[in-house]
Amino acid sequence: MSKRMFRLGAVALVVLGVALMVPTTPRSTSPLLIGGLLVVGGSVLAWRQARDGQIIDRYRQAVEHLGSDLAEVRAGGLRELEQIAKDSARSRLLVDVTLGDFLRERSPRTDAEHPARLAGEGPAPDVATALAILTGLPGAALDLSEVDLRGADLGKRELGGAVIRHANLAGARLTGTRLDDSVLAATDLRDADLRGASLRRASLRVACLEGADLRAADLTDADLRGADMRAVNLDKAVLTGARVNRGTLWPPDFTPARVSASLFSD
Repeated sequence: MSKRMFRLGAVALVVLGVALMVPTTPRSTSPLLIGGLLVVGGSVLAWRQARDGQIIDRYRQAVEHLGSDLAEVRAGGLRELEQIAKDSARSRLLVDVTLGDFLRERSPRTDAEHPARLAGEGPAPDVATALAILTGLPGAALDLSEVDLRGADLGKRELGGAVIRHANLAGARLTGTRLDDSVLAATDLRDADLRGASLRRASLRVACLEGADLRAADLTDADLRGADMRAVNLDKAVLTGARVNRGTLWPPDFTPARVSASLFSD
């Protein structure tokens, strides 16, 4: 239905409602009731159409700002998308997808020779802003696949169910982060700080955790097939029910059975 037809329909409801509200007989109350409902319904439809039109215009402008060469303009576009997500529940998924695509465009995954950035260096400011918005919105449809997030600070975030395939999180801070049911297949987590992180039922197939700190991390029922688990520290890590195979690599002199006798091995 076109915008013009929608507007005409809303106007027609209001007009019909007003007509019905004019009593034809002194005792006729049903037309009054129906007329009132139609007026309200028409007004709601007109308000929704106007609001949706504003949301569309705001979204279009925000996306245009994301393509700017000026960092401050891109930042403004990101903040506008954040506000749109808060103002319109129906626009939420579109905003989530747009932010994910922005991250892939601005910071694509690269197989760099040196996994981590310089000490203390994280993602570019606009990438960090987009990441903070996306991971800060409750219930976001989080897809960070193919994104370079080396050195990113994602500590204590609620990222359950996130899809982060083939991403670069080398040196990232994920202390206490909830990643239950997430997909981290083929993701680079070298030297990442995962102390106390929850990775229950997470897929870490062929992921690289060499040098990562997994102290007290919960890997219950996680899929570790083909994963490089040569972490710098696995002290008090929970591996109950984790799935492994011959391709799973462990630290020297580390015996998984000492941690958990219930590993599932292919």
